[in-house]
Amino acid sequence: MTRVLHWFRSDLRLDDNTALHAASSAGQVIGLYIATPAQWRAHADAPIKLDYWRRNLQLLEQELAQRGIPLLCAEVPGYKDIPGLLEQLLPALNVTALHCNREYPVNERERDQQVEHVCKQLGVSWQLHNDQTLVAPETVLNKSGQPFKVFTPYAKTVRERLALVTPPVLPAATRQPVPSVPALSLCCSLSELSWPAAVPEWETLWPAGAARAHKQLEGFAAATIGAYKEQRDIPAVAGTSQLSPQLAAGVLSIRQCWHATLRTAGNAGVFTWQNELLWRDFYKQVMWHFPHVCKKYQWRTDLGHIPWRHDEADFARWCEGRTGIPIVDAAMRQLLHTGWMHNRLRMITAMFLSKQLLIDWRWGEHWFMQQLIDGDFSANNGGWQWSASTGTDAAPYFRIFNPVTQSQRFDPDGTFIRRWVPELAELDNKSIHDPGLWKPADYPAPLVDLAFGRERALSAFKLPG
Repeated sequence: MTRVLHWFRSDLRLDDNTALHAASSAGQVIGLYIATPAQWRAHADAPIKLDYWRRNLQLLEQELAQRGIPLLCAEVPGYKDIPGLLEQLLPALNVTALHCNREYPVNERERDQQVEHVCKQLGVSWQLHNDQTLVAPETVLNKSGQPFKVFTPYAKTVRERLALVTPPVLPAATRQPVPSVPALSLCCSLSELSWPAAVPEWETLWPAGAARAHKQLEGFAAATIGAYKEQRDIPAVAGTSQLSPQLAAGVLSIRQCWHATLRTAGNAGVFTWQNELLWRDFYKQVMWHFPHVCKKYQWRTDLGHIPWRHDEADFARWCEGRTGIPIVDAAMRQLLHTGWMHNRLRMITAMFLSKQLLIDWRWGEHWFMQQLIDGDFSANNGGWQWSASTGTDAAPYFRIFNPVTQSQRFDPDGTFIRRWVPELAELDNKSIHDPGLWKPADYPAPLVDLAFGRERALSAFKLPG
């Protein structure tokens, strides 16, 4: 019987897995996961994110076994070592094809080009599938045949295409006879891979598994999505799906999320959440068409004149949630304790760092990746460049969120601040946003005068001449 290999990457699921479905249709499947600890460090992958991968892989291994699909594990330092590993592994397994789902950052694309070369030399069919986006990023172009640089026309084009043809949710691989796999010194058990040390509470905060993810998705679609437009910006309310970790790890597919919205009565909440899914895809197509954003470059090359500050002391206070701006501090402490931050707060904290403090946005981008359970390069980079006004479809440079005003608007009674900045809990609903003279002794003074920070940013961003 024909034997094929499916290489799991950021698609840790059995259901609606494009490459796995194709592999199971082509022959007897063997699964593979390759750990790359040095690459994880180079990409600043957060320990909480890697632990989430580990726990989902444990459950996935069990689900695969129930269908007769073994999951092999191997470890090499980085992507550059994977072609050499596969050069030995593919002949040893006697497979005719290697299936996997496409990943879009530059390092991943270069890795796959090298693996394709190895497959060609070995006579193994290299099968790369589009899975992470609703529509393949290279196929979404404007009327001039150019990639979209603004979200709204991009979203309109994708919606029109999906109205004509919505990609289906694919069934899981069927049960198969268990293939005989030789004992290989190249492989090891899942538990033997070099995972970072885990914190017990992570499992409570972020339970793993596709069953849990689907339950969360269906609960959101049934009970919360209708009010999503009104509640999504209020951090003290559970008004968002909080499914970004599952999407980043591929425990859920983008198609499963889209189809869940189609089963819900259409309203402004549904449309708005669909837009969030499309924003995710938009940033992936930006990364595909403009790969320089993967190399620490600003998307806008005309903003090289900005005199970014590289103040390590100010940056450390921002990281620690000790800026003296309550909503910023509450958000940063939420990130430190949970590995996640509410989207409105991501914008507020990013804009505070890049505009009010004028600290290089790349410092913040890197710090977020080091903390986020849902760390996804394209979404994180796109969000930071939007906030810093250096990216495609970014906020105009003169749009500078006032964090106090944002706090008063989206956390009016200070519920969120009180949860994460308990030293301010006794303040009234007005002064909690801007303590001033009512600041407790154990809470720091503001790191910057907001009026000064705004004027400094406006001056710095203004184009010469």
